[in-house]
Amino acid sequence: MAKEIKVLGPGCPRCESLYDHVVLALEELGLEATVEKVKDLGQIAAHGVVKTPALVVDGKVVSQGKVLSVEEIKKLLSQS
Repeated sequence: MAKEIKVLGPGCPRCESLYDHVVLALEELGLEATVEKVKDLGQIAAHGVVKTPALVVDGKVVSQGKVLSVEEIKKLLSQS
């Protein structure tokens, strides 16, 4: 089953970097996933996120307020 990944943020450069890192990590791991950018502040707040960028994997917030490296994302995706 493909993972559902969301990158939460208003579209700032840090948010874009996190999105790019997620895509690279998925490619390197050979995983299938749907990756969505969520820019709506209401939806971001609904996840309980107060600092962006944030990363949500299968409905669970796994990081916020930080641009994770490709390696950090690969570790997170391998664990979940």
